[in-house]
Amino acid sequence: MEVMPSSLEVGTCRKTSTTEEGRGKQSHKNPQSAPSGVPVQLKGGRRCSWIMGTTASAAPQPAAPPLESIHGDEMADSRRSLSINSFQTVNIHSSKAKSIITNKVAPVVITYNCRQEFQIHDDLLKTNYKVGRISDTMPEHYLVQGTYFMVQDVYSKADVLNTMGTHGAPNFRQAKGQYPLFGMGQPSLNGFKQVLQRLQSQGHEEVLFFCVREEPVVFLRCENDFLPYTPRRKENLHENLHGLKKDVRVESLELTIRKELHDFAKLNENVYYVYSDIEHFKDEPQHITITCEEDIHVTEEVYKRPIFTLPSNRYYRLPLPVEGAPLEEDFDAFVTVLRECPSLLFTRDTSRALPALVFSCQVGVGRTNLAMILGTLVMFQLKGRPDESKTEESADSLRPHFQVIQSLISRLPNGQQVIEEVDRAISLCSEMHNIKEAIYDNKKRLEAVGEDYQIQGSGTKEYFLNRTLQSLERYFYLIAFNAYLHQQYPMGFASSFSQWMCAHPWIYRLLARMNLSELSAPADLVTKGARVLVADEYLAPDVLSTVKEMKVANFRRVPKMPVYGMAQPTSEATGAVLTYLADEKRKHTHMLWVNVQEELVLEGNGQVFTPREPCCLDQNIPMQTSDPQVIEKLETAVKEDILKSQKWLEVTLEQEKQMKMFKTCLTVQEIFNQHKSVYEGLVYQRIPLPDCCAPWEEDFDRLLEALKGSLAEDSCSAFVFNCHDGKGRTTTAMVIATMTLWHFNGFPDFGDDEIVSVPDAKYTKGEFEVVMQLVRLLPDGHRMKREVDMALDAVSETMTPMHYHLREIIISTYRQIKTGKTEKEMQCSLLKSLQFLERYMYLILFNTYLHLEKKDSWQRSFSQWMYQVATSAGVYSILDQLGFSEFENPKDTQLSRLRSRWQQQSNQPLSFRGEFL
Repeated sequence: MEVMPSSLEVGTCRKTSTTEEGRGKQSHKNPQSAPSGVPVQLKGGRRCSWIMGTTASAAPQPAAPPLESIHGDEMADSRRSLSINSFQTVNIHSSKAKSIITNKVAPVVITYNCRQEFQIHDDLLKTNYKVGRISDTMPEHYLVQGTYFMVQDVYSKADVLNTMGTHGAPNFRQAKGQYPLFGMGQPSLNGFKQVLQRLQSQGHEEVLFFCVREEPVVFLRCENDFLPYTPRRKENLHENLHGLKKDVRVESLELTIRKELHDFAKLNENVYYVYSDIEHFKDEPQHITITCEEDIHVTEEVYKRPIFTLPSNRYYRLPLPVEGAPLEEDFDAFVTVLRECPSLLFTRDTSRALPALVFSCQVGVGRTNLAMILGTLVMFQLKGRPDESKTEESADSLRPHFQVIQSLISRLPNGQQVIEEVDRAISLCSEMHNIKEAIYDNKKRLEAVGEDYQIQGSGTKEYFLNRTLQSLERYFYLIAFNAYLHQQYPMGFASSFSQWMCAHPWIYRLLARMNLSELSAPADLVTKGARVLVADEYLAPDVLSTVKEMKVANFRRVPKMPVYGMAQPTSEATGAVLTYLADEKRKHTHMLWVNVQEELVLEGNGQVFTPREPCCLDQNIPMQTSDPQVIEKLETAVKEDILKSQKWLEVTLEQEKQMKMFKTCLTVQEIFNQHKSVYEGLVYQRIPLPDCCAPWEEDFDRLLEALKGSLAEDSCSAFVFNCHDGKGRTTTAMVIATMTLWHFNGFPDFGDDEIVSVPDAKYTKGEFEVVMQLVRLLPDGHRMKREVDMALDAVSETMTPMHYHLREIIISTYRQIKTGKTEKEMQCSLLKSLQFLERYMYLILFNTYLHLEKKDSWQRSFSQWMYQVATSAGVYSILDQLGFSEFENPKDTQLSRLRSRWQQQSNQPLSFRGEFL
C-alpha cells in the first residue's frame, strides 16, 4: 500500500467512545481519530493511509450486554449469558500501545515510539467499552461491564460493634451459648489475617470460613493492604448487585471484572477511578494505581491463600440471598460441607474440639445472621441445646404463631421441639439482628399503612407485604431445615435437602398460602368504594350461545353421561337448569351441584357479581382457603353490608360502568337453599379450586368423596359443575367426574381418532417430553394417559380449540411467550402454560390412583396416595423439574420448581387488605 505524506500526527488523534447517554461523547484523554480516508504522517517518519481511526476502547463491534436483569435487580438470563466470553477485552500486545488503526483488512497497532506496527484479529475487538460519570462535575471514565462504578465496600459507620480495629473485621461477634460460631462483615486482606490470628490465639485449631455473599467483590491494592470494592449501579450506589443467575459463578465473574479493570488501567496510564465517599462525594473519585493483575485480588485469593500456612483451615463460598429464604440448592451446598467435614459428622472424634465456623457477608448482619443460625442448629445436633434461662426469653416467644407456622409444626414429627430449637438458635444469634422480630416488625408496619405512597418504586403496602412474606419465609425454611437435620443428620445425610423437600411436598403447599390476609378483609370494602362489583356477563362471554335457551353461559353436557358444566348461574338460571334436569326426558331425581369458585360470588338484583380490585377487573381475588364455610361466611358478611348501607354502588356491566342500588342480594348458598324446597334431591356443595393451575391433592379428595356419596344415594345422579365462566375449573371437575363414573360403570369403547389440531399434532396430543417421562414411570402409563385424553375430548367435544381444550391450551399459551411485549407478560405466559401442563399431569396421576386403589374402594385418599406412594416413586421430583424441555432447558427458570410455581399461585397483584394472619 502506498503511503502518502500528511501533517496530521498520531499524538493529536481524537477518539469517539460510547457513554452512558449514547455514542458520540469525546474523551480528551485519548488520541483523536483522523477522518476517514485522510493520509497521515506518523512521528519518526513512518506513514500510513487511514481508512478508519479508533482506539482500543471503541471497536466497531456491538457492545456486550450489561449485567441487567429481566426482573430489575437480577442478573441477565441465559439469553444474555454472563459467561466470560461476553466480556472479552482487547489485550494489546504492548502496554505502551497508543492507538489501534482499523482498515478493511484488519486493525493495525502503532506502538508508542512508532517503530512497530502489526495487525490483530477482529475477534479480539468484541467489547465496546463504555464511559460515564456520576455527575457533570466529575471526570468521565470507563465503566465495569459498561454500566457499573466500583465503590468501596464497607464504611466505618456500618461497624456498629466497633470491632474493625480490634478484631480486623466490622461487627465481629461470637454467638451466645459458648459455641464456636462467629459472624462478621467484610474484612480487608490484612483484616482477615488478623481474624485468623485471633481465632488461632483462642485455641481454634480448625477454622471453616464461609463467605455468604452472592455479589462479586474484588480487592484493590491500597498501600500495604487490599481493600474490598464492589460494582454498583449509578442510580443506587448503596446497593450491591444481587440475584445472580444460577448458571453464573460469582468467582468467574470476579475474574472477569479483574481482567477488565486491568485493561481499563492500561488505557489510562495505569490508573482507575473508584469511589469511597458516596454520601458527599468529597475528593471523589479516588485514583487507584493498577500496574498488573496482582494489584487486584478476587475473594478466593484472599480467603484461600492462608490455607497453605494453616492447613486445617477451609474456605467455602456459600451465596445466600439478601431477602427471603435460600433456595434448596443453597441448603444443599451447606449440607455438602457438613457431609465432607469429618469433624462435623455424628461419627466425629468427640475428644477433639469442634471446628470454628466463621460466616461473613458485607456488614455482617442479615445473611451472616442467617448463616450463624444454620450453624447453631448444627451445633444443637452435635452438642445438644444449652439450658434456657427464663431471663433470656424474648418477647416474641409469647406471641401466637402465624397460621402457616402452626400448620407446619403440627404436621412435622416432633414439631414443637423443632420450632423451639429454631427460636433458641435465633435468640443466641440475635446480637445484630433477630429474624423473628423482623417478621412482627414488618407485619406491624404493613398493617399501619394508610395512604399507599411509593417506596423504592412500589406501593407502600406492596413493599411491606413483600418484606413480611420474605422474613416469614426465612423463618419457615429454618424450621423445615431443622426438621431435615433431625431426620438426616443421624443417617449421614442420605438425602439432600432438595430431595427431602420433594419427599414432603405438602410443605410447598403450605408455603403457597402464607398470606391469608383476605380471610380478615373488611366486609365494607365494596360499600366504601375500595373494590368494585363486576358482573359475570362481563367476565364470562357466552361462547357456546346457551344463554337464550338455558339462561346461563356455556351450558354443556358430556355426551351420553349425566355430567354437566356451565358458568355461574343466577337464581333464575339455576331454576331453569334444574327444571331441565328433572324433566320427562332426563328424569333426574338426585342432583349433585358443585360450585368450584374460590372467589366471592353474590347475586344482586338478579345479576351475578364478584368483588374485584378497580385496577385489575379481570383478576380473581382468591380466598386462599379450601374451606367452603369460610368463603360462605365472608360472602354473607359482604351481602349484609351492601343491604345495610343502602348506597348506590359502582358496578361494571359488560364494557361500561354503572351505579346501582341493590334491593336484593343473595349468596350462592342462599340461592340453592331456595331451590331445595322444590327439588328435594338437590345437593349443593362448594369445593373451591384454584384458577388456571392443577387442583390440590385435597381438592381431588373432596370431589371424589362428593361423587361417591351422590352415587351411593342414587346411581343415576346428575352431576353439575360451575365456575365463573364455565371453562377451566369447570372442565377440570367434569373430567374428574367423567373418569370416576367410568371406573364405577365401566369404560366405553374408545375409537382410534382423537381430537387434535394441525400443526404440531404431537403437542396437541399432550406428548410433551415431561408428560411422557411420567407415562413411562406409571404402571400401564400409556393407558392412563389415553383414558384422560378420551375424557378431555369427551368433555370438550362441543367446544372448539379456540374456546377451551386443556391439551390445546397448554401449547397455545406457551406460544404466547414469543408475542409478549414485556418480560412480565412473557413470564405470565410461561407460568400459565406450566400450570396447565401440571393440571394435565395431575389428571393422569388421578386416573392412575383410581385404577390402583379401586380394589380397596379408594379407602386411601388421593392425597395420601400421592404423599405415600407417588412421592416414593419420584413423581414430585418430576414435577420439581417441570418444563418444555423440547423447546428450552427447564433449569433456566425457577418456575420449573415446585416452590416457585406453587408460590406464584398466591402472588396476586392486589392491594393488601385485612390483617396478616
